[in-house]
Amino acid sequence: MSSITFAGPVPATRLRITARGRRVLAALVALPVAGAIAFAALSSGGSALASGEHTPGDAFATVTVQAGDTLWSIAGEVAPDADPRDVVAEISRLNMIAGGVIAVGQHLAIPAHYGATGR
Repeated sequence: MSSITFAGPVPATRLRITARGRRVLAALVALPVAGAIAFAALSSGGSALASGEHTPGDAFATVTVQAGDTLWSIAGEVAPDADPRDVVAEISRLNMIAGGVIAVGQHLAIPAHYGATGR
């Protein structure tokens, strides 16, 4: 019969991790942190209200689109002294209009600083 004998205690080996393994481990740790930050940023509500600034409730006037109206013609009516390109851009951004397409009867929000005629 043969017997196995150990010369002494077995040395503990250190865990070795490659550079790729370190990157994967760092990404796994950073993913929940980034998710928490994104969730906090998106669920914070209005940033102007959170900062303590007072925002007026009526910061725009409304205009109803009539037959034959275009964004350009509406911009010329509500702000005759301003550059129509800037007014059209602001109206489009405020009303989330893509491509400048408007429909008869549509209510458009006009920035109050232009002093809309209130059609």
